[in-house]
Amino acid sequence: MQVLGWSFKMNDLAAKELTISQLPKLPRVGSIENSKLLTVGLPVIGLVLVFTLISIVIFTVKSKRKFSEVLEDWELDYGPHRFKYKDLYIATKGFRDKELLGIGGFGRVYRGVLPTSKIEVAVKRVSHESKQGLREFVAEIVSMGRLRHRNLVQFLGYCRRKGELLLVYDYMPNGSLDKFIFNQPKAKLDWGQRFQIIKGVASELFYLHEGWEKVVVHRDVKSSNVLLDSEFNGKLGDFGLARLYDHGMGPKTTHGIGYLAPELMRTRRPSSSIDVFSFGAFMLEVACGRRPIELQTTTENVILVDWVFSCWSRGTIFETVDPNLDGNYVAEEVDLVLKLGLLCSHSIPTARPTMRQIMRFLRGDACLQESFLHGLTFAHDQGLSNFATFQPSLPGKTSTQVSLGADCILSTGR
Repeated sequence: MQVLGWSFKMNDLAAKELTISQLPKLPRVGSIENSKLLTVGLPVIGLVLVFTLISIVIFTVKSKRKFSEVLEDWELDYGPHRFKYKDLYIATKGFRDKELLGIGGFGRVYRGVLPTSKIEVAVKRVSHESKQGLREFVAEIVSMGRLRHRNLVQFLGYCRRKGELLLVYDYMPNGSLDKFIFNQPKAKLDWGQRFQIIKGVASELFYLHEGWEKVVVHRDVKSSNVLLDSEFNGKLGDFGLARLYDHGMGPKTTHGIGYLAPELMRTRRPSSSIDVFSFGAFMLEVACGRRPIELQTTTENVILVDWVFSCWSRGTIFETVDPNLDGNYVAEEVDLVLKLGLLCSHSIPTARPTMRQIMRFLRGDACLQESFLHGLTFAHDQGLSNFATFQPSLPGKTSTQVSLGADCILSTGR
């Protein structure tokens, strides 16, 4: 018990009255503190818990929507080749522009590091508006993932979302070849590196055409699709994407101007000879440092194959060599590459060499005779709609079917 004040009589004297307002306040007791805790604290705590719970639910729903995927029964067979969208999102840091490697005809390409394995990959985002043909394309490209060659950018797998297809490939740190040969490149490739790249791409095409269980046509051979690893080895990329067009999901054409074989525009039937045609344009651009067709401000465009053939017919073929090489090259190799490029550009598919024959020329197992170039005809795609045919004027010469039966075999231990 606590006494706050008192008043009493002493010797019959009247006691002074107590003034209640002047008395000290009563101290707080435990029951009052508990009462405030119940009336104020618990509701506040409850509101905080409810708000936290609602936030967690909203975050979970948004995360599921953000990382949602489309998975159908027919895709279950491709389990090892299927990536989770969340992993690819984390790998590319949310597909940030900082990780953007480039933009092509099929979509944007991003660099990424897979969160679990820490492997560097390239992720291509391809838009598709229709399911028509998608199943067949996924089946084909997963099947192509079994292809193994040192000069092929390896396909690792895919992920599918609504309206979007993500394709995962090996990452090539030095980017595409075209950045090193056109205009004024920051870093230059010497002739030895270029010749090795040409032979590497030829080896890959030979593997696709004759080294697998069926004939595989790449359909998009060009310098921008040749990617360079850390040691500047050339690897053919964008493999299989041309099939998107077959299934109604890609751009109208996958080839750039100057790479498209003339018969493809007429027949729409791809064959190994269209890869040979594109490879011919590729060889010329690597050796000359110029694109197959350079658009000019004037009415006439510079067509590389015409220019090279014109110089060859005048005996000045080395005038076409890329000036960035500063004259440092092996003349015999450059001469071979330029002439092979012309031969592969023949407008008649059957007059072009096969990749097997091209490999023999590049390895030095057979020599390319000058007679093969007589009577060449070139058809150029103009606006991808109509063609102009260039027929070199060489008296007394007719078109020659390529045959190695008349080749002179070099004395290289064979």
